[in-house]
Amino acid sequence: MSLLTNINLFFRDPMQGFNVKRVGAVPGYNKRRGKSMITMTAVLSNAHLPMRSLELKNRTSVEEIQKLRLVTAVKTPYLPDGRFDIEVYDSIINMQILNGVEGVIVGGTTGERQLMTWDEHIMLIGHTVNCFGSSIKVIGNTGSNSTREAIHATEQGFAVGMHAALHINPYYGKTSLDGLVAHFDPVLSMGPTIIYNVPSRTGQDIPPSVICKFSENPNLAGVKECMGNDRVKEYFNAGIVVWSGNDDECHDARWNYGSTGVISVVSNLVPSLVHELMFQGNICLNEKLMPLIKWLFVEPNPIGVNTALSQLGVVRPVFRLPYTPLPISKRKEFVDIVKRIGREHFIGDQEVQVLNDSDFTLLGRY
Repeated sequence: MSLLTNINLFFRDPMQGFNVKRVGAVPGYNKRRGKSMITMTAVLSNAHLPMRSLELKNRTSVEEIQKLRLVTAVKTPYLPDGRFDIEVYDSIINMQILNGVEGVIVGGTTGERQLMTWDEHIMLIGHTVNCFGSSIKVIGNTGSNSTREAIHATEQGFAVGMHAALHINPYYGKTSLDGLVAHFDPVLSMGPTIIYNVPSRTGQDIPPSVICKFSENPNLAGVKECMGNDRVKEYFNAGIVVWSGNDDECHDARWNYGSTGVISVVSNLVPSLVHELMFQGNICLNEKLMPLIKWLFVEPNPIGVNTALSQLGVVRPVFRLPYTPLPISKRKEFVDIVKRIGREHFIGDQEVQVLNDSDFTLLGRY
């Protein structure tokens, strides 16, 4: 019996616009017809097409996203074994809705997307849409430092019904300005998109010159900007919708610099008060909240909000590593801050307490 050798031949079909791969064997032999045979398979030269639906179901207009004044980057709670605590998560979302929050970022930095599998993340987006999508806008953080992952996750996020996507620029493995444009371009084709600029985490600023390249894109909802209120003002003057990404600057950004609103961390704790800041404006209240905001960010987010929600009795004191609770001195300080602001303004109905180190569960495997 002779040894069969594979042959791969390519040619371009001018009618179809793709390469056709001829795969055969020499000498080859068709048992039924008694002669050699060549099989043909198509190999696309540029195979990616957006995996999107144009059906009206679950479609949200960019204009609806652009009107949002208060969006919470929501916390993801855990069970003692590290799985999502869906019951508590639902309670958190309900409290956000009841206190006037208009949108949530699912699996943002605060929600610890960086510690989730993609399966966990897409499931949580889908769950949030399924249970709360008629009452609050669900914005999935489907960004990644890998363009391939960002495209795939965004396709899945819109497929399960999210209303908009949040996209960060590639972090750690930074790219050029042209690379930033090439990274954002394919995901913008899929649906309403907020671009997120936070150089303190990514190590790279997204300059206005990059954002302005997409200013005519109908799917650009706007920018979550963490470079300060001068940058917010620059986008406002350019006619680009912008949300403040800094809780300590959001009041002034809203009323003095032209931001649409805030994508907030502190609204996990006091959503009704942040609602007042965004919808009515209140200089005295803004000053009153500053000690809480500074406390929240004494260590990198989400360490502060995780500690706070645990001490309020809203979530179980379970941390996925590498996050650990704030030290005991800061935990005591938080109790004092809550008492000064008023426990009634914070979510949950349990008394705030100082937790001991032994009360926390830290998980490296889950």
